[in-house]
Amino acid sequence: MTIPQTVLITGGTGSFGKTMLRDLVGRGCAEVRVLSRDEEKQDALRNELRDDRVRFYVGDVRDRDAVERAMQGVGCVFHAAALKQVPSCEFFPHEAVRTNIVGSENVLRAAVAAGVRGVVCLSTDKAVFPINAMGMSKALMEKTAQAAARDLGPDARTTISCVRYGNVMYSRGSAIPLFVRQIRQGNPITITEPTMTRFLMPLRDSVALVNYALTNARQGDLFVKKAPASTIAVLVEALKDLFDVPDHPTETIGWRHAEKLYETLASAEELAHSEDMGDYYRIVLDQRNLNYKAYFSEGEQEIVHQEEYHSHNTERLDVAGVKELLLTLPEIRAELESRNGAR
Repeated sequence: MTIPQTVLITGGTGSFGKTMLRDLVGRGCAEVRVLSRDEEKQDALRNELRDDRVRFYVGDVRDRDAVERAMQGVGCVFHAAALKQVPSCEFFPHEAVRTNIVGSENVLRAAVAAGVRGVVCLSTDKAVFPINAMGMSKALMEKTAQAAARDLGPDARTTISCVRYGNVMYSRGSAIPLFVRQIRQGNPITITEPTMTRFLMPLRDSVALVNYALTNARQGDLFVKKAPASTIAVLVEALKDLFDVPDHPTETIGWRHAEKLYETLASAEELAHSEDMGDYYRIVLDQRNLNYKAYFSEGEQEIVHQEEYHSHNTERLDVAGVKELLLTLPEIRAELESRNGAR
């Protein structure tokens, strides 16, 4: 489907939400609704944009009534509202359940009831083989969306899909802005584990992924964007080179709660039932019902042996490659211009 005239973004004041909003307005969308619970961030965004096409709804996805009010007359929904910080979800797991699972169920039910044409739910690499509360709650968000899609069936008015991606570069609360701030303030760069690998994806690619899902999704599809990765050590060296501080101190602080050495975007089982779309994988919804008799009596005719797609076996960037990618980020370019102008 194409972008409709009225779009809702849940969690629309976050890093993704703001980038998606600007993309929609730039493409001539008549009305973009932002549903979030932070009125201060809404006010700052309202004053920054000053665009009558953007309407703000104060509310929480945990509140079904608030979601339903924002959903009326909407053509598609980008569901980005979530608790995303691994440590905070570890210490307050029930809060992750209430937002990431129950809140997502509210969005899905309200969208179906309102006759919305497309719903795209944003997930994370941490949902694959999850070892932390954030990843577990996001995995169950995916299952909630897929169950709703299975119930609706392929001919329903509403098409539900998910997207899954890794670290978004320079998103709020991520490592890169922290490292830049530490360089700027003269504090040691704090590294958890230098050999950790993480996918690196600019915000523009997350927007492209979501748009691709909306345009190409069949009922229950999950899309994965292929992305390069680097070790934390290489990322830090690239930043030190860019900011011309080769001797800036680093400090290894150890692993945070429930962190992984590498992140996985798609399991081998998922890839065995996926389509390679070039820049993306389409992971197809398992449409079987609870009657497994036919499946077990017939068996699988072909078994595909494949490994997971993760940040250890994807394209691995060296320092030069990470620098090149960092320089495509407007935030990095602004930081470098400000630093050079202050000299």
